[in-house]
Amino acid sequence: MAKNIALKVARVEKNMTQKELAQAVGISRQTMNAIESGEYNPTIKLCRKICRLLEKGLDDLFWEDEENEK
Repeated sequence: MAKNIALKVARVEKNMTQKELAQAVGISRQTMNAIESGEYNPTIKLCRKICRLLEKGLDDLFWEDEENEK
């Protein structure tokens, strides 16, 4: 799994730390770090919470383009 650069960029655009975003969605900062690092695959429910907070769509933050998978 690749690093989630889009998630990190969206979080920074909202001026949020990993800890602040993690607290807002009910997870630990370590889990948020693992999601951004590509070491943890969040549930769809968690993905949706993160997207709502960051005002982004699922495709924007979590789905890779098919071309990137080749």
